[in-house]
Amino acid sequence: MRYPVFLQEKGTIGFVAPSFGCAIEPYRSGFENAQARWRAQGYQLQLGPNCYADDGVGISTAPEKCGKELTDWYCDKNNDCLISCGGGELMCEILDYVDFDRIREASPKWYLGYSDNTNFTFLLTTLCDTASVYGPCAAAFGMEPLHPSLKDAMSLLRGQKLVMQGYDKWERESQKDEENPLAPYHLTETSVIKYYLPDGRTNVESLGNGREKCGEIVFSGRLLGGCMDCLINLLGTKYDRVAEFTDRYQEDGIIWFLESCDLNLMSIRRAMWQMEHAGWFRHCKGFLIGRPRIGMGVEEFGIDQYQAVCEMLYSHHVPVLMDLDIGHLPPAMPLICGSMARVVSDGESYRVEMELR
Repeated sequence: MRYPVFLQEKGTIGFVAPSFGCAIEPYRSGFENAQARWRAQGYQLQLGPNCYADDGVGISTAPEKCGKELTDWYCDKNNDCLISCGGGELMCEILDYVDFDRIREASPKWYLGYSDNTNFTFLLTTLCDTASVYGPCAAAFGMEPLHPSLKDAMSLLRGQKLVMQGYDKWERESQKDEENPLAPYHLTETSVIKYYLPDGRTNVESLGNGREKCGEIVFSGRLLGGCMDCLINLLGTKYDRVAEFTDRYQEDGIIWFLESCDLNLMSIRRAMWQMEHAGWFRHCKGFLIGRPRIGMGVEEFGIDQYQAVCEMLYSHHVPVLMDLDIGHLPPAMPLICGSMARVVSDGESYRVEMELR
């Protein structure tokens, strides 16, 4: 696994828009305030040509332009790391225009983004054996005041913090809009993690043995994952080298981190079935599941968000931690895709200890 050099003091942060850019509110004001914050901290900034573009379909501009920007900025020695402007809908369409051979030969560089950016964070790791960061996009760094999860993401890029812990509260409904573009997270919900253990113990009543104490949960493996909406779209294409990757790192084992954006509960269950039957979960050591944006706290056809995930995982006899700070219901802890991780939980709190080996 290739690990980039961490961002140095007064280093240069590059920005690209392989998915949506920051052309409209509230993202434009958030991005501009973030730039002012980074400049005040002493960083130099290098904006790609598509950061404010808005003539694309589901992304900032034409796929070939997005693919070229991403390749050129990743390989450009004038910036030290890249942060994506935002997520979107059709970043998959740029992949045929991304020069993965050139990226593989370039010096590794940290790339930060989530959601639609799974199309690059995941493929950097599985195709190029290069670690990436699954975490917030650029405009989020403009909020006032800055949430600790955003500070954690910058601390990770600087190499100052590689152990992440869950946060106390999360946001169900955002207050950020065109009139209030710098609004902080609206933290109204208390974080409560759920778990299912190899011996059947769980604190989810719908899984059969609710509210049993778990003691200490500890498992280790190499982190891999992202947004399921994007992952199942890549599955079975020429970009799907997951089986080769998991076989290559089978001695380490894989910890999958998964979350969803637009998938309802039936879609999540189908996605889990698809990944399972494609052999993606071979050599798995555990699962970290984020809060689903659509299915949080609801039921469909008699199943809830926990049954949607767990039914495909019982046979692996590994720990499954759910409702974690990963993904589309913020805050979200930044995770290094490709890193070795040790996960520790007592059933009420959790931490992810990442190592670059």
